[in-house]
Formats: sequence, C-alpha cells, structure tokens
Amino acid sequence: MTEGRTFDVIVYGATGFTGRLVAEHMLATYGVGRDVRWAMAGRSKVKLESVRSEIGAPDDLPLVIADASDPASVAAMAKATKAIITTVGPYQLYGEPLVAACADAGTDYVDLCGEPAWMAAMIAKYDARAKASGARIVFSCGFDSIPFDLGVTYLQAEAKARLGVPLKRVRGRVRKMKGGFSGGTIASLMATLESSKRDPSMVKTLADPFALTPGFKGPAQPSGETVERDDAAGQWAAPFIMATINTKNVHRSNHLLGRAWGDDFVYDEMMLTGDGADGAKRARGVQRSGGIQNALLSFAPTRALLRQFALPKPGQGPSKEARETGFYEVGFYGEAADGRLLRASVKGDKDPGYGSTSKMISESALCLVKDVSRDEAAGGVWTPGAALGRKLIARLEANAGMRFTLEN
Repeated sequence: MTEGRTFDVIVYGATGFTGRLVAEHMLATYGVGRDVRWAMAGRSKVKLESVRSEIGAPDDLPLVIADASDPASVAAMAKATKAIITTVGPYQLYGEPLVAACADAGTDYVDLCGEPAWMAAMIAKYDARAKASGARIVFSCGFDSIPFDLGVTYLQAEAKARLGVPLKRVRGRVRKMKGGFSGGTIASLMATLESSKRDPSMVKTLADPFALTPGFKGPAQPSGETVERDDAAGQWAAPFIMATINTKNVHRSNHLLGRAWGDDFVYDEMMLTGDGADGAKRARGVQRSGGIQNALLSFAPTRALLRQFALPKPGQGPSKEARETGFYEVGFYGEAADGRLLRASVKGDKDPGYGSTSKMISESALCLVKDVSRDEAAGGVWTPGAALGRKLIARLEANAGMRFTLEN
C-alpha cells in the first residue's frame, strides 16, 4: 500500500523541543538514508534548516513544509511517507487534520497524545476509514502510555506462558521517577480543562475507564483517587497524574486483543511513596498537590494549580544533563483468578517526559514500518500494546534504554 513512497518516516514538529529530540535520536541511531529514509517537517523552512544544522545533520537530510492549518500540505506530507511521527500538540487543537490525512492515505501515524476525549472522538470518526485504507493510527506512544500499556501486555504474556491463564487483576505502581512531564503534557491538560468547561459531556468521558472501548463496558474499576496502603507493593500509594489516560489505553489494548485478558479484567495505577508514617505523609502530600486528573473531573483546577508543577511551556524543556540523569521504574503486580501472583517491572534510563519519550515514539514508528506487517496489525486505530507488543519491547530494549523484567 505504501511501497514506492519517498520516505519511511517523517518527523512532524521537528522545530519544537520534543520534535528536535526525536530528530536527534533518529540521526544518532539510524543516520541519514542508510537503513531508514526519514525527513523533518514543520511550518518554517528557515527553522527546519536551523534545527538540521544545530543537531549536526548533513545538508541532504530532507525537509518537508507542512502546516496543520493548510490541509493540502498535510495531505501531501501523508502521501509522501510510510509513517509520520507527530509531536504537534495539543492534539485536540492541531491533530485532526493529520489523522484524517493519514487515514485517507493509508499512512501509519504515531503521536504522544494523552487527551482521552479527543482520542475517543478520533476513534469514532476515523477507525473505519483507517481500516479501509490500511493506515495504523497509534496514539500515546510516549511516557503516556508505553511503559504502562506495554508493561501490562508484557506481564499478561508471561502469565499465559507461565501460569496458563491471564491475570484478572493488575496494579501498575510508579516506584521511582526523576524528571518531569513535558510542556506538551501540561498544555494538553490545560486544553482538556478548557474543553471540558465548554462541553460538560467530556467529564463523563474523562471519568469512564472504558471510554476508548466503544461497545464494551467492563467491571467497576478502582478510582485511584485516594491514599491507600498497597499490600501487594508493601508501601503507601497516592494518585498518579497520568492514570486517567494510561488506564484507558490498557483497557483498549485488552479490547483490541479480543479481550484476551478477560471481560472482567481490572487495572489501576498509583504512585508509591514508601512505607510507614513517612510514606503515608508523602502520599497525602501527593494527593493534595498532584491529583490533577481528579481536579479535571470536578472542574476544580485553576491555572495556578497547574502551574505549581513548574513544567516548561510547549517548545521548552530541561537541560541535556537533566534529561540524561532522569529515570523511572514502574512495577506491575498481577493476580490470577486462582490467587497465583506474577510481578514485573519496566525501567527507563532517561527522564520520562523528554529523553525517554523521544526514543519511544521514534521506535514505535519504525516498528510499524519495519517490523509489523498489516497481516499482524491491519488498518485502524490502535494502542502500542495491541499493535506492536513484543516487537516494540525488543526495539525499546535495544535502542531506547528501557528494560522489561519479570520479577518472580
């Protein structure tokens, strides 16, 4: 379907902070025109030329001019490549023209979206068109939600191999994290807040763990909104800011896989804060300052509340030293229906919002182009876990500093 196209991958938004990091990873790992034919895209040729020079790329690295406000330019870009990496968000403001162009052109698409209401709308609007053209549309290919979505996918595959049955209950727990969320993430949260004020029906979508599984509603899920003592992890647990989107993607993966983990699968995410009185105190502090997902649902947040996270604005980001010294570790605690337990971890060696995210999205696009045939994953709107699975895990371990480990 996409044979004969000029490029394997186009990095759209390469003049932004995260897009530039994606381009740096592509250049450092794959060079120019050796094994991967790739290009950088954005609105301004002058800015693209500047980024090309600043990252040390040769002058023959192709540049593509495209603007979300110019549908013809976006359509032409989609027809020129097998896959597009887009870091141009918030996606609810700028993303739909590219989704539409890729769905029509049969072009694979990956993004960093953590905006569930927009994703639900795109699934309803473009899933059938993508199936018809063969385009694989894969949302949430960064820190939200790859470590979590693939962590559960990995643990469930191990459960079937070792226990012979899927895990009925999985707890995702952030054990360690140094580094922050991206400026794009906070911009997406702000855009979601503003949209939910204009359209109160969005609140139901944000609150629904099965918002991305049209036609299916599973059992009641833990809210993840309160401080609790987690016996499985042996620590106190507090709300995790990204659980609202990650849990929806995990349930969509199960749905796309034919509900291979069961119609009664239960999953939640929280952040571990330690044991004893100090752990409980830290958990309560996280709940007070970090429960943005809960505040979004109650319309409580203000711009001042969101700013207290001290995140950079879109287009800005931390220093190279901060990116290189960041890390994260997520534990997954699974239980089968008969009580047998299985545990795994996912670790990343860079800060989650930038250093690791830029590598995850790059490898996701290349996994679609190089590793996953349309017989394995046909056209449609996918999750990383369902479409890419173990093949993406192999790429992330080889090229993105991530480790997936079974712990028992």
